[in-house]
Amino acid sequence: MDTTGILDEALQRLHSSGPERLGRLTNHAPMAVEALAAHGRSGSVHRWLDLYAPKLEEFPSRVEAVTAGNWQSALGDSRRAADWIDHFGREIADRPWRDVLTEWWPRLLPGMYGGSTHPVIRVGHAVRTLLVAENTEAGEAGGVTGPRLAELAHGLGYWAARFHPVAGLALLPGTDTAAAALDAVAPIAERDGGFTARLGRFTGLPVWAATVTDPDEAHGRLTELVRAATHRYATHGHGEETMLVHAATAPNAVLRTLPALPRVLWVPSLRAAWTASAAVTAMYAPDAPVAYRPPGTYTPEEVFERAIAHGDEHVIKLTDTALDVGDERALAAALRSIELSEPLVGPR
Repeated sequence: MDTTGILDEALQRLHSSGPERLGRLTNHAPMAVEALAAHGRSGSVHRWLDLYAPKLEEFPSRVEAVTAGNWQSALGDSRRAADWIDHFGREIADRPWRDVLTEWWPRLLPGMYGGSTHPVIRVGHAVRTLLVAENTEAGEAGGVTGPRLAELAHGLGYWAARFHPVAGLALLPGTDTAAAALDAVAPIAERDGGFTARLGRFTGLPVWAATVTDPDEAHGRLTELVRAATHRYATHGHGEETMLVHAATAPNAVLRTLPALPRVLWVPSLRAAWTASAAVTAMYAPDAPVAYRPPGTYTPEEVFERAIAHGDEHVIKLTDTALDVGDERALAAALRSIELSEPLVGPR
């Protein structure tokens, strides 16, 4: 946990920016700086943010306040991002953040596929910080602070504005393991267009963990899914080096959030996370894998240093997830993302 105040400074700096740029691309900075701070690299936060700053846009205009009476009509309206962020800011100011999350998680979960799954990933980063902060001594820098609560409001607001469900999926023959289930996902036939267009062509979901009813088993299966999707990137990431990151980071965001949620929500969270990971796999899987290459003698700390030096936001976030998984194949996946991705450079 960052106890220097740097993460708070960075979040305050970022909250004057919108959750997207160019009308469709996600602002990844809040997620990346949280990952840096979570791994003890707060000293790199502002330097990285200075490089990323040219990608930031101003906070969007407000349309109409979201209220208890009109929220359903505002759900999924990307023009209303500022209205939704304001709404969650008020909610979290008035009630404990866990209560707000518990109320809205089941409302938002069916639509976690909008915004290329980035909104739920942003929420997962925000919740991780708050959960750790709750264990920080009262009054110590780095506890539950205004900027960290505001970051949850921004994440939830972005999710509500980009709410996009997936329905009508045909259930296909399944497998017993997450790795085999990902292998069983059939690539979509047409690969043109962006995330939303491709998502509309995702029509079949292999059955995996469909019979799970126990929350502890759901937690275990979700952990297995994150591991399998991270491992898979090491041999399949070349299908689309950026988008395939989300097959691992989206379910990991859900996994990080489970401890803040009532156990009754864990099973539906697993099902939504599996659908997201399978959808991303179907949309961007390569025609064939490459041979697995072990990571050599790199330590987790050295791999994270390499990710910071590279700078790409997706590299940092996949490496963050790889360190959660913590084994050799996960480190190989992180190194593969460094190899495949364009590095972040200065203003241009």
